[in-house]
Amino acid sequence: MNNLHVNSIQDWKRFNMPPVRLPEIPDRSVSIMDFGAVGDGFTDNTEAINKAIQHMAKQGGGRVIIPKGVWLTGPIVFQSRIELHTEAGALIMFSKNFDDYPLVLSSFEGRQTVRCRSPLDAESAEHIAITGDGIFDGGGEVWRPVKKWKMTENQWNRLVASGGVVDDSGTTWYPSEAAWKGGALVEELFAKEIHDPEAYKPVRDFLRPNMLSFRFCKYILLDGPTFQNSAAWCLHPWASEHITVRNVRVRNPWYSQNGDGLDVESCKYVLIENSTFDVGDDAICLKSGKDEPGRKLGMPSEYIHVRNCTVYHGHGGIVVGSEMSGGVRNVRVTDCTFIGTDIGIRFKSCRGRGGVVENIVIEDIRMKEIDGDAISFNLYYDYREGSGEYGGDEKHPVSEETPIFRKIYIKDIVCRGAVKAVLINGLPEMPIDQITMVNLKILSEEGIVCRNACNVEFSNVTVQTSKGKAALFHQCANVNIDEMHLTTEKAEDQIVEITGPETKQIQINGLTPSLELKLAAEVNEEQVVRS
Repeated sequence: MNNLHVNSIQDWKRFNMPPVRLPEIPDRSVSIMDFGAVGDGFTDNTEAINKAIQHMAKQGGGRVIIPKGVWLTGPIVFQSRIELHTEAGALIMFSKNFDDYPLVLSSFEGRQTVRCRSPLDAESAEHIAITGDGIFDGGGEVWRPVKKWKMTENQWNRLVASGGVVDDSGTTWYPSEAAWKGGALVEELFAKEIHDPEAYKPVRDFLRPNMLSFRFCKYILLDGPTFQNSAAWCLHPWASEHITVRNVRVRNPWYSQNGDGLDVESCKYVLIENSTFDVGDDAICLKSGKDEPGRKLGMPSEYIHVRNCTVYHGHGGIVVGSEMSGGVRNVRVTDCTFIGTDIGIRFKSCRGRGGVVENIVIEDIRMKEIDGDAISFNLYYDYREGSGEYGGDEKHPVSEETPIFRKIYIKDIVCRGAVKAVLINGLPEMPIDQITMVNLKILSEEGIVCRNACNVEFSNVTVQTSKGKAALFHQCANVNIDEMHLTTEKAEDQIVEITGPETKQIQINGLTPSLELKLAAEVNEEQVVRS
């Protein structure tokens, strides 16, 4: 690899991470019990909790305390300079009555749309916090569809017997017919740019709320509580800035549809630390809008630091995309552990998204029992579970709809158990550019696959596999391999295969001596140097 590229890596990965400001809350407090709340698990406390918030807001802000008890409530709406503090032993159970969640203009999957009001809701508020040792339960089981293959036979039979409807294929349960068939009407209304909540009432059951939705807010703190069992995504700050998430536990059933943990979308100045996630979809996910609406909004997610977090089940440990049309940049992920995650480090997008993902630094990650790829770049994502399939070598025209991924630095990764060590599937018309991976130690079934990438560096990489070729490089340019130790269980798999007529400038130093370098007929031998 040329020195210019090495120097450019050192330049961009030094980006400064501005400090994240914490909210400033006045030092006064009230208890929700002062406003008539009763923590008996049966009394509806929606009015009492919101009255307490409104009272403190009129005083200029302060702390609203939820004591020990079981508190049944509908949506809690935040105002500026309010801290909702949950004491140990406080269980906040959100109502399972859909009528308690009015339709409002909100956002989901990267676009502004009508949804049911979120249980924890804020718009254009500043200096807001949720703290303490309490538990927020979203009652998501009454909202979410469930796929049959994720249930045991007994669980499925009990679910079907509880009510709701099963789709025509017999593979998915929905809580109601409106929840089953609502998607088509929602898409029709959105296409017509109809945003009147009244028009969406016939399919309200389909419009599951994210558990926490903070929109256009500043100075947000989530510190301490457990957030669990959401109807859709669990925590969703959107178009907001100065966000601190620390010491929280985010839990959703592993089978929960759209059961994401934390989706940071079109936000800047974000710190996520000392937290655990065990969820049904992506765990910690960075987004910035979907397709044309996301590009028009043009709000990247940027200046984000994720550190000392643990992810158990999830479709991805740290995830960028697939809704990243406004861009994601200047991100650091350090000192995290992923155990039993579907994919560890995950980048995903597809044609049509557009947007630029750049300046991403990921260091000191520990992984165990990863169900798919330890490290995955997949620009053929189509909403299927898993890492997706390569779409071939046909080049499409480059336009604003073409996603760009570049300047990504991954260092000090240890993974004990994965299906594939590294998957890089770039687009033929827009290869993934400037990827550096240093100090990888991975035990996996399959090795390294790198397609349509340029300016790639692998340095001090050890991968031990049990099946298939050690590595494949297809249609790659300017690749530098320095000390790559690949071992396979079978001698006949000791192969690094290089294919594609556009492959060029491959420099290999310190490759395991027993590995055979196998060049396809279309590869110019002069473009591959092994020393």
